Amino acid sequence: MGVLKIEEDAKAAFEVLEQGGTCILPMDVGYAFLGGTDDSIMHIFKTKKRANSKYNAVIGNMGHHKAMHKVSSRGAEIVQAITDDYDLPLGVIAPCNLENPLIRAINPDLYHRSTVNDTLAMLTNAGKFHAAITGLIYQAGKLVFGSSANVSTTGTRFKVEDIQDEVKDAADLIIDYGPVKYSHQGMSSTLLNVETLEVVRFGCCYENIAAILHRHFDITLPARPPS
Repeated sequence: MGVLKIEEDAKAAFEVLEQGGTCILPMDVGYAFLGGTDDSIMHIFKTKKRANSKYNAVIGNMGHHKAMHKVSSRGAEIVQAITDDYDLPLGVIAPCNLENPLIRAINPDLYHRSTVNDTLAMLTNAGKFHAAITGLIYQAGKLVFGSSANVSTTGTRFKVEDIQDEVKDAADLIIDYGPVKYSHQGMSSTLLNVETLEVVRFGCCYENIAAILHRHFDITLPARPPS
């Protein structure tokens, strides 16, 4: 018997999300503030004081990625290499599959707030809890959107006690697993457009990701800019 009740906690979170609530949940790259309905996502947006120029992301598993993203064979191989072969988290950015029912069901305002030129960011392979909750979401044919659990522009939070009170108070459920796996790196996920190879965010495990692309695909990504 493990000390964490991941499956049980994921089911509890899924029920809250399905009923229109919001959750703060542990991902390996930081705590995420998530909702599954238009109203809950707007509630998150307003609570975080998020600028209209900031976009939502989807949390998803490989089922979501393969259904909702339209990628080349090279793009698919890049995602598999990073998330499966090397078991690293990745914010996958790729063109939307506009024929997919999940994409088509997103209302126009939320689609506008969550895509850039018909590309969608999706957090993939972000730990055991991420796998459990996205599995339930995928099985139900649902989508969950959100972003980091913080007031906008104040930085990713890696422990629940570091999340601002107004954000915690706005969540219907908080799952607290203590410091997340990559808290020592002090940054959220790397965001990579796997088709254009544009690095949208130099985040967690970036140097590892760049090394994978160089070694296996003969692709040289730019060095992380100095902080």
